[in-house]
This record gives sequence, structure tokens and C-alpha cells, in this order.
Amino acid sequence: MKSLAQIAAELQGYDPRALPAEAVNDFLARLVEPVQEVEHAGIFEALGRVLAEDVISPFSVPPHDNSAMDGYAFDGAQLKADAPLVLQVMGTALAGKAWQGEAGAGQCVKIMTGAIMPAGLDTVVPQEFVSVRAEPAEAITIPPGLLKPGDNRRFKGEDLMQGQAALSKGERLTPAGCGLAASLSLKTLPVKRRLKVAYFSTGDEILSLGEAPREGAVYDSNRYTVFGLLTRLGCEVIDMGVVRDDPALLEAAFTAAAAKADAIITSGGVSVGEADHTKAMMKKLGDVAFWRIAMRPGRPMAVGRIASGSRSCVLFGLPGNPVAVMVTFLAFVRPALLRMMGCTVAQPPLLKARSAEALRKKPGRTEYQRGIVSTAPDGSLQVRITGNQGSGVLSSMVQANGLIMLHHAQGDVARGDEVDVLMFEGAI
Repeated sequence: MKSLAQIAAELQGYDPRALPAEAVNDFLARLVEPVQEVEHAGIFEALGRVLAEDVISPFSVPPHDNSAMDGYAFDGAQLKADAPLVLQVMGTALAGKAWQGEAGAGQCVKIMTGAIMPAGLDTVVPQEFVSVRAEPAEAITIPPGLLKPGDNRRFKGEDLMQGQAALSKGERLTPAGCGLAASLSLKTLPVKRRLKVAYFSTGDEILSLGEAPREGAVYDSNRYTVFGLLTRLGCEVIDMGVVRDDPALLEAAFTAAAAKADAIITSGGVSVGEADHTKAMMKKLGDVAFWRIAMRPGRPMAVGRIASGSRSCVLFGLPGNPVAVMVTFLAFVRPALLRMMGCTVAQPPLLKARSAEALRKKPGRTEYQRGIVSTAPDGSLQVRITGNQGSGVLSSMVQANGLIMLHHAQGDVARGDEVDVLMFEGAI
């Protein structure tokens, strides 16, 4: 396992006093390692879990050629471009039950969506496109130029062929993925075990819910937002409450967390130059780097490892302001935790939207502004900021549906310029 100094030496331009936000994820990708333990989760418990191995289709889906709609199946070679086609109806093929008869030239079979295509028939005409004659025998007439041979037929294995990987190792299971597994009659799936993440807030000024208010103190919101973020991510959350700024209490909290968690998240006490007990204890117990990231909000951050016996636990020391906690979690901690979970796709895609207003931005730092994405009158996507962008204005995160990401080298944004947005849906 590489030390933080070795990881830093591998990165060009690494400067903990002014680290570009874009470089943080490169560092964290080298720091974290995926959990190795595998378990089998029932299909109802698998949502959000990460697959530990490929899921191979035990049979083809669909298992037979079948009809894509309600209509009439026939041999498409009989179609003529300049003349209608009249076919006698020989029977009905229902979904879930193969039709046992035969149909040849001048004949067809009424067929339901999903029903197996009768032998020798390869084309289906939708029932609403034909005229039906009942006497002297049931027959249909298909207008000319309506179809091509093979239309409206689903092929065997069109979705999946037997032996093909239906789901890939490292995928995080979505509702669609769980449904696909169920369509293969799989009751359980091999997944990585849940990531264990311990979290606590630090500081004498932090009040827990139910405590009487006092001058200069604030109620702890970070504990609950981080709990929600970790729960949405599918982690096993170890809530350790609020730890006072006392060396003995902090050492006990870090030691206990490192003994039972894969990662520790704290908020507060990591400002560069701040001589408090939290930073001192991080240094004492582990290999920890303290950064000033060239970003807004969320400049101070601590990252490293805390040892506990023969194992080590990854540490993320986040700033104390509520918005800064959420921004640094979404930008850096979430991708790192996904890698630890074994997920191969750690970063959500950025959405492009046009700014509905001019935005001031200094080159040389990355800014994450709270934004509201909506549809403009011309049908394009537009985004506007929520107003006050202070790092303590938690209500702005409630109003927003994404973060406008203004990159390190980017300058002012004019009204109508395209910007990147990290959407909350799917992330939080």
C-alpha cells in the first residue's frame, strides 16, 4: 500500500496549498481500494449494490422468434408492391402457448403480442391495418406497400443470447438491472459487501437535536445530510454522533471508527493553519494530508488513512460549513466511495445547460454554484443560480436540483453561455 507521499510524488503539479479540484479525484483514485468480500443478495435486496462478477444469461431472451404486436403472421415472401394480399386465417397463436397447426401459401395465423411465430411465417401485419372478411371463410386483405418481409417480428436472442454477459462486474444495480436479472430467473446476485462508513461531527459549538440552544452554538445539520448521502449510496452507516473538541474523546472516536469501518467521514476542524485537537489527532493516528483545494465552496479538506491493528481505514475530513460538506462529498467523497464499493463508473455525467444569467468567476479555482435546471421556452435546457451562494446557506441546496460546475481555468460566464451541471437526481 502506497503512502500519501508516494501518491503525491506520482502526480504532476501536486501542491497541497493550492490543489486544483480536478486533481483531487486523481489522488483519491490512487488512495482507495475496492472491498474484496462477496455475498449473494436476494433480488429484492440487490438494488444499488455493485456486482462482484459478470451475470451470464442461462438462456436466450426471447427464447423463440415471436410477434411484436397483435396482428396476423404470414410468409412475407408473398407480399407484392402493387397488389393487395388476401390470406385465409387458419387459427390463433396466443402468448405463452405454441400454435400447433400449419400455414402455407395464401394462409395466415392470427397472433397475439409475444406469441411464438409459427413455423415458416416471418412477418406480422398489425390487426388495425387489415380488412377482415368473415364469410365464406375468415380471411384478411393487406393493402399493397404497407409492409416488408420480416416486419414486426422479434428474433430469438434479440435481447440476450445464451452465454452472453447480461450484467457486468462493477455495475451498480438499477431497477432495470434487477428486472433483467429477474427475467433470467435469478433469485440472487453476487455483489460486493456493503461499504461500512463511520461518520461524526466535531466541535464544542455543535449542538445535537434536543439540546437547549446556547449563545454561539449551532445545531448539527451535517450529521443528517451526510447520513442521507451515505444511505442513498447504499453504504452501511455507522453514526457516531457529535464528538467534542477534546483529545481523549477524539482519539477514542477515531480509534473506534477505524476498528469497524472502511471509511471515516468527519466535518469541521480541518482548516489549514487551524491549531485544534481534531487535526492534531488525525496526524497522530494516521497518514493524513491537509489540503487547501482551489475551489469554492469547500476549500479545506483532509484525506488519508487511520490505522487500526493490521487494517487501515480511509479518512475524509470535510469542512464544517453545511454546503461545503455536501459539495465536497458530491465532488470527491462519493466517487471515492463508489470505487471502494467496486463500482467501475464513479463519476456521473455532466449535463449541458445554458446559463440564464451572467455569472462572475475568477480563473484559477473551480466553483460549484447551486443551480435550478429548467426547460427554456425554445425547448433547450437552461440553468439559473438559487441566489445567495454562501457556504452556510443550506436552504439553497434544498432549492437547487444541481450544481453548476465552473471549471478551474474558466472565467466569467455570459448570459446564454453553456455550462456544465452536476445533477442531484441520481447522486443525492
